[in-house]
Amino acid sequence: MKDNWNEFFEMLIHHEGGFTDDQRDSGNAKGDGHGNEGSTMLGVTSFNWAKWTGKPAPKDVMRKLTKEDVKPLYKKNYWDTCSCDDLPSGLDVSIADLSVNAGKSRASKILQRILGVSQDGAIGKQTLTAVANFDSKELIEKYYDGREGFYKSLNDYKIYGKGWSRRNKETLEKALKLA
Repeated sequence: MKDNWNEFFEMLIHHEGGFTDDQRDSGNAKGDGHGNEGSTMLGVTSFNWAKWTGKPAPKDVMRKLTKEDVKPLYKKNYWDTCSCDDLPSGLDVSIADLSVNAGKSRASKILQRILGVSQDGAIGKQTLTAVANFDSKELIEKYYDGREGFYKSLNDYKIYGKGWSRRNKETLEKALKLA
């Protein structure tokens, strides 16, 4: 839903936090694509920032990023590509948050599996039609369960699982309030 973008962004920044260069994190392990060791600021990896700007993203660049710097990247690369303006209120923030955390394709496929439609990893007409046939709150709760199951299937759940589960619960609470 169009009206939820700013609320989603504030929730996202709360979840993502500040600067990190934890090399156990697969997002950081990629580097920036220009020979620099990877890092993350406000949830944006140096790899994605370098791709977005077309410039190297060493740690000193990443540390200086602000919320306003990263907001257009999140809007275009996650909110818009997941068709969040066309999703019911609440489900939009759930999908967008997992898209940032685990990838757009994964976020879409979890929804598509719940809906029983083709799991192509893109939210298009078929997925949106199926969404319209579900109760939004029920779909949000099922999405929470699907997301939690995905996290628990990951090898690094032992390292990051507590934080992922907290994030998932907070997203569920926000989504249900918006629904």
